[in-house]
Amino acid sequence: MRAVVRREYGETGVLRVDELDEPELAEGRVLVRVKAAGVNMAEWHLMTGLPSIARLAFGLARPRNPQLGEDVSGVVERVGPGVTRVAVGDEVFGSAAGSWAEFARAREDLLRPKPANLTFEEAAAIPMAGYTALQAVRRVGSLERRQVAVTGAGGGVGSYAVQLLSARGARVTAVCSAAKAEFVRRLGAHDVVDYAATDPTDGGRRFDAVLDFAGGLPVRRWKRAIKPGGLLLLGGSEQGGTVLGPLGRSVQSVFVRGVRVVTFLATASGDDLAELAASLESGELRSTLSQVYPLAEAGRAVDALRAATHPGKIVLVP
Repeated sequence: MRAVVRREYGETGVLRVDELDEPELAEGRVLVRVKAAGVNMAEWHLMTGLPSIARLAFGLARPRNPQLGEDVSGVVERVGPGVTRVAVGDEVFGSAAGSWAEFARAREDLLRPKPANLTFEEAAAIPMAGYTALQAVRRVGSLERRQVAVTGAGGGVGSYAVQLLSARGARVTAVCSAAKAEFVRRLGAHDVVDYAATDPTDGGRRFDAVLDFAGGLPVRRWKRAIKPGGLLLLGGSEQGGTVLGPLGRSVQSVFVRGVRVVTFLATASGDDLAELAASLESGELRSTLSQVYPLAEAGRAVDALRAATHPGKIVLVP
């Protein structure tokens, strides 16, 4: 099968399309014929080996696993022993291992039926960004009439967080580039702040919660814009150092008083995929797919993601 691999750490020049054997199936595993695969910042971190602390898990000198990709949508090709949730021929979406390929192996509990109103490309734009946004929104608690800011609102996770918050009663301030302002308004943002022109912590704004997926401002600056006892959720940042990366902001939070600061890491969840699917089918949520690249142009897709060229989500197709 054709698959995108990287056998050393680096920028997109290390990516290659190679021929690999199809994955073997163990207990509870499913082989999916990939129709589309999502592109996330997680793949950039795995590709570059940054922050370097992550290499303790993924390989110090070089990657232990050459493949990339987690988000997947496609058709079940084969099932392993003990699989009962899905059957050959089912159209599914969810999380897999090495989805930047023609075939990917997945745990059956991390796959759900593809929403019938979505294309494979639209469905592949959902899983990681969708369950990350959903889990982050839950941390806010009650949403009715709450003032919530979302940084990185024009990106993958942010674009789903804006929709979920707005649909569930919050008043959402989207922090993004001017080029993505209309995009986030269509998703349900009530106010938009262009981070290049305006400091979102200035102007007397006071929020019950801030979901910070961009990480462009120091943690201490957010304190003045959050109501006493409010929430600052640190959901990621590409602004951290090469050693600790986003975790460096967690160190800053030790010195912040008067607000709740939470370092947030999402986990893949089949139940959350099912909830997202129901929201997509009901119209509460829509896929924010904006661009499709062929598998052979995975490098271009990652570069576009890093440059924030497209709003919402990018996917690859074999």
